[in-house]
Amino acid sequence: MPKTAPATIPCAVWALGFVSMLTDISSEMVHSLLPLFLVSTLGASALVVGLIEGLAESTALVVKVFSGALSDYWGQRKGLAVAGYTLSVLTKPVFPLASSVTMVLAARFVDRLGKGVRDAPRDALVADITPASIRGAAFGLRQALDTVGAFLGPLLAAALMLLWANDFRLVFWVAVLPAVLALALMVFAVHEPRSLAHTVSKHPITRANLRRMGTPYWSVVAVGTLFGLARFSEAFLILRAYETGIAMALVPLVMVAMNLVYAASAYPFGKLSDRVNQRQLLAVGLLLLVLADGVLASSMHWAAVLGGVALWGMHMGITQGLLATMVAATAPPDLRGTAYGVYNLLGGVALFAASALAGLLWSQWGAQATFLASAAWGAVALWLLLHQRPRAD
Repeated sequence: MPKTAPATIPCAVWALGFVSMLTDISSEMVHSLLPLFLVSTLGASALVVGLIEGLAESTALVVKVFSGALSDYWGQRKGLAVAGYTLSVLTKPVFPLASSVTMVLAARFVDRLGKGVRDAPRDALVADITPASIRGAAFGLRQALDTVGAFLGPLLAAALMLLWANDFRLVFWVAVLPAVLALALMVFAVHEPRSLAHTVSKHPITRANLRRMGTPYWSVVAVGTLFGLARFSEAFLILRAYETGIAMALVPLVMVAMNLVYAASAYPFGKLSDRVNQRQLLAVGLLLLVLADGVLASSMHWAAVLGGVALWGMHMGITQGLLATMVAATAPPDLRGTAYGVYNLLGGVALFAASALAGLLWSQWGAQATFLASAAWGAVALWLLLHQRPRAD
């Protein structure tokens, strides 16, 4: 019998990857500078930075439960994704115009609201159009392209800060352009089937449907929530680098380093996850997070900070696409959007709590206390992951 040709990653996944890349270039140009802008220009404290970042990111994750459920109910993913990218584009001009912490908070809130609207339908679309045998590779590829944008954005921000003598607002204006390009690419280059093969006849968020998701899915959700509690906003990596005495214009390069490692590792580990025990691979990712926290707590030397940031990026490369793949594998096909939404809802609550606590610890006892607390919780999460024995339904 002739051999079957290996499955290839669909063109729509590539297009979604480039949309994510452009969006992240825009977002990271802003986010890599925003903690410094808040502290040095608007006079905010580390606690305020933590609350803003935690509220913004958790908002995105909470909204995903509703957008994911709607995509299941309507049988359409793209329209919601386009709406989410549009919201993010509309917020970008607010950052260069901001004159108060309140304006930044409002812009971050709406920007992350847009992220929440688009992400669950997009991830469900990737799962819908990709063969199960290469789903890990597909999620890894999309995550890798997304993360290329996440290191190009801070790199461009650093270059423009040097060129324009630390003019935050001018850099923020430049960030509007890639956001607009991403929206155009999403509208014209991403296509989905006329109707999804799996739709639900009534609202997906019901007690019966939540039970139907089963123990394997809820086990993945529990693991994802543990990761959220062990990992706070990356804004604190930027503040840690700033404490080492790195020039303000060069601080965004910390995010370049983290995301370079993240981008380089996401696709290879995504492919690996199609072949190995996924829970063991998750344990490796969590161990790297604990090590990163230990390094960042132990020294203020720029080389130690860079090493900790690199470990942080490796942990992200291993875990983020892998968790998305595990959700797709364990959730019923007609409830994938809802499944991603619920998964991210609980992760959002955890992330908000972690970021708020990180800001409080930083304000009261300094950076070392923040990273040591994260390492301690990460160690507990790792122990629970290794001792958890998920049941098959």
